[in-house]
Amino acid sequence: MRYGYIGLGNLGGHLAASLLRAGFDVTVNDVDRSLAERHINMGGKWADRPRSLAEQVDCVITCLPSPVVSEKVLLQLVDGLRPGTTWIEMSTLGRNEIQRLAKLAEAKGIRAMECPVTGGVHLAAQGKITVLAGGDKDLFDLHKPALEAMGGQLFHMGQLGSAAIIKVITNMLAFIHLVADGEALMLAKRGGLDLAQSWAAIKASSGNSFVHETEGQLILNGSYDIAFTMDLALKDLGFAMNFGTEFGVPLDLASLTNETFVKGRQAYGGAAQSTQIVKLLEDALNTDLRAPGFPARLE
Repeated sequence: MRYGYIGLGNLGGHLAASLLRAGFDVTVNDVDRSLAERHINMGGKWADRPRSLAEQVDCVITCLPSPVVSEKVLLQLVDGLRPGTTWIEMSTLGRNEIQRLAKLAEAKGIRAMECPVTGGVHLAAQGKITVLAGGDKDLFDLHKPALEAMGGQLFHMGQLGSAAIIKVITNMLAFIHLVADGEALMLAKRGGLDLAQSWAAIKASSGNSFVHETEGQLILNGSYDIAFTMDLALKDLGFAMNFGTEFGVPLDLASLTNETFVKGRQAYGGAAQSTQIVKLLEDALNTDLRAPGFPARLE
C-alpha cells in the first residue's frame, strides 16, 4: 500500500513521520517544501503538486488547516487518483463538510474516510494520538495498519460524519476544561497556595482532567505553547454550537466558553496559542500563574 500525505504542519508532520518509521511507502507534499526535509531524510518521497502525488499512490491522507483548504486540495487530487483508491481526511471538518467532500471524491470512484485525531501534538509525535474514524468498516479495516502506526487508540465511530461529531465533542470539552483549569489555578494562587503543589494535588484528585495534566503545565511555565491557535479553537467551538442547535441540546457551558475565546482572540489575535485564553484572567487580575519545574513544550 503506497500512501501519500499532504499537510506537514504541527500535526500532520508527525503523523507522516510515524508512517515512515513504521516502514510504509510514503510520498509527501506541502505548500512549504522545507517541512518535508525530515520526511525525505527518513526515506519519504516528495511530490511537487497534490495531483502528481495522487498519481503515485493508492491512498492519499490529508491534514489541513481549514475546510476551504481541504476542498481546494481534494479538487486537485480527484483527477490524479485512480478509481478504487482512498482519500483519508484527518483534518477536523464539520459533519456536513466531510460528507459533501466525500461525494465529490466518490463521483470519481474514490472512496473516502474521515480520521480526525485528538490528544495533542505531543502525542502525535510519539505515535500515540487517538484516531477517530468514520466511514465504511471494510475501508477502516483495510487501512488499520497505517492508522495504528500513526495513533495509539483507534475508534471506529460508524458511518462517515460520525467521527466529525465526536471530535467536535472532545474539543468542546477540552476548551471548557481549559477555561476552568485557569480559574482553578488562579483560586489557588490568590489563596496563597504553592502552584506546583496545587497542580500536583489537582492531578491526584477527582477534579483532574487531561487538559490539566497537559496544558496546565504550559500555563505554569508561561509558554502556553500547545501548537493550537485561537482561530482553530473558535472553528471547533462553532461546530459544537451548530450541533447544539441541530440536535436541540442547550450548550450553556460551551456558549460561555465560546464567548471567552472570542474575547481571547480580540485580545491576543487569532494566531495566538489557544492556551493563552487563561491569560485573560491573569491580565484582568494582574496576577501571573507561574511555577518552576514545568516544561515550555510537551514531549
